[in-house]
Amino acid sequence: MARLEIDSALVERVARLARLELTEAEADRLKTELAEIVDYVGQLDELDTSTVSPTTQVSESGTPMREDEAQPDPAGAEILAGAPEREGRFFKVPRIVE
Repeated sequence: MARLEIDSALVERVARLARLELTEAEADRLKTELAEIVDYVGQLDELDTSTVSPTTQVSESGTPMREDEAQPDPAGAEILAGAPEREGRFFKVPRIVE
């Protein structure tokens, strides 16, 4: 499998998609860190999985479930704090339906 090349353009694209503003130093550091992560995960390609049966779950006991309990709602200002745009107490998003 070909190694994913982490370059400045890719870091800028990911930052834009995540709505992050990075300094040049932060982008350079992120480029290095992302390359290290991709290399580390790439080590999985070296594992022989030919004798491992495909599964839909990691645990044989199934997915652990928690009780569904009501929790207090976070404050509206808390929820909207990370919104790129808002109108009053609502998220403002681009119109997608004509």
